[in-house]
Amino acid sequence: MRLRDAVIVVTGGGRGIGAAMARRFADEGAAGVVVSDVDGSAAELVAKSISDAGGRALAVRTDVTDEAEVGRLVERAEQEFGPIDLFCSNAGVATGQGLEADPTEWARAWSVNVLAHVYAARAVVPRMVERGRGYLLNTCSAAGLLSAPGDAPYTATKHAAVAFAEWLAITYGDAGIRVSALCPLGVRTDMLMPGIESGQAAALAVAASGAVLEPEQVADAIVAGLADERFLILPHPEVAEFVRRKGEDRDRWLAGMRRLVAGHGI
Repeated sequence: MRLRDAVIVVTGGGRGIGAAMARRFADEGAAGVVVSDVDGSAAELVAKSISDAGGRALAVRTDVTDEAEVGRLVERAEQEFGPIDLFCSNAGVATGQGLEADPTEWARAWSVNVLAHVYAARAVVPRMVERGRGYLLNTCSAAGLLSAPGDAPYTATKHAAVAFAEWLAITYGDAGIRVSALCPLGVRTDMLMPGIESGQAAALAVAASGAVLEPEQVADAIVAGLADERFLILPHPEVAEFVRRKGEDRDRWLAGMRRLVAGHGI
């Protein structure tokens, strides 16, 4: 995908990976970047940093678990900059809980990690199909390909997010719609680092699995993956090998995961 002159929307854009990709897209020459976040002030700061650097940006506070708000986000973006070329459904939440997670936590994880992607697709895919082109980038996590020991709701919903992205690619690929699933391991964000510092099981498992990347490194991988129009964008290349091993011998992979958990007291 060509990012120069593209109109791009990024949800969860107020911090972390979302903020890094929004700034990077602007650096690549995007015609306009819409920074969306449930924290409107954070979105405003990122949009201002883009504008101050000479780019075009708009901040829109959006709760991605509310389909009507996602629809209004799309309308506002197209009113400001024109048809959306790339919609990055990036917002996500972790719980750090296992069987003890109550139904409210499961519902929240499902709403943000899965339904937000559904709402985004329902808002933009018909418009993209009508134009014969468009791109969806869904942030799914390596947990959606592997697992997240210590966080059952995150693991289950991220698997669902990958599956939905695959479904979109199968269903709309011949209509000119491209889809990528972003699946990083550990990234230095507000979602991961507090958990590492407090000894949270899920966060420790992520830290034990590979390098903790900076959000800007993930943005680099995203730009490269979009340029190649790859379905899986893996900022941690080792994830591909982990997935291969899982596919070849799932029982052996499960035993290895148990050793990882036991070896780090998780």
